[in-house]
Amino acid sequence: MDQDSHEQYAHFLLQSRVDTRLLEFSDAAGLRMVSIIDVLSDGLSSVYTFYDPDRAGNSFGTFNVLWQIAQCRALGLPYLYLGYWISDTPKMSYKTHFKPIEGLIDGEWRNLHDSD
Repeated sequence: MDQDSHEQYAHFLLQSRVDTRLLEFSDAAGLRMVSIIDVLSDGLSSVYTFYDPDRAGNSFGTFNVLWQIAQCRALGLPYLYLGYWISDTPKMSYKTHFKPIEGLIDGEWRNLHDSD
């Protein structure tokens, strides 16, 4: 999203026909992470997450997934959709640490297996 215009960004995050929520996570020092999720009838969908770049290495992505899992359980929702995953992108690798993991491939949900 680094090269997107303001309009593209706003369209991606703000124009939705579902229940979209912007969640802020902070501590005594201030805002640390923002997570945008969609609340669906069968689960939560992780749309976009960003965090304080000065606090890199603090596993904000992992914390966010664990928080969303807890929210799914509290709301009685059976699924958490982690959003797009590109296997060659290191910033997305944390998603593979959560099992079971499935991917929508050719219109069908399939189990994804680690290649390592």
